[in-house]
Amino acid sequence: MIKENFPVIQTERLILRQITQDDAEDIFKYLSDENVMKYYGLEPFKTIDEALEEIEWYQSTHDEDSGIRWGITLKENGKVIGSCGFLNKVPQHYRSDIGFELSTDYWGQGIAGEALAAVIQYGFEQLNLYRIQALIEPPNISSQKLVENNGFIKEGLLRNYEFTCGKFDDLFMYSIIKQDFETNSI
Repeated sequence: MIKENFPVIQTERLILRQITQDDAEDIFKYLSDENVMKYYGLEPFKTIDEALEEIEWYQSTHDEDSGIRWGITLKENGKVIGSCGFLNKVPQHYRSDIGFELSTDYWGQGIAGEALAAVIQYGFEQLNLYRIQALIEPPNISSQKLVENNGFIKEGLLRNYEFTCGKFDDLFMYSIIKQDFETNSI
């Protein structure tokens, strides 16, 4: 189901848009990849139904106003090649977590950084967030560099913070606050 009020974000190369059931094949393609899922907190998808469930979850977070997840698409073809967005939004504290993933076919091209920068800007300017935080597993160096390049600061280590895929995971807490964003944007 397409929501009429779902915002579309355009960047130089990308259109960030709502993910629908029509995108299930694209989502399945990259969420079944071990390399993409290595730090996702879920096992690689094995069926298209898992992709459809993920899409339903994206839609439910938007419906419940607890988050919003955009499909990352290239302007030239409209195929979903990843996603980026907010989850665990806490309006009374003006904060939200941010998450992202991208098909390995597009790694190393600056696409994740372009999408992340646009979503961060949207969060501060349209969602009235004051703090955006990212939880990243210590071995996930590329995601750490990505958020650091977008102005996030590493605040510390959350030991055994999540239990996923049969194990406890430590997570680094990163954040950017609106003041940092505004200073970096000048």
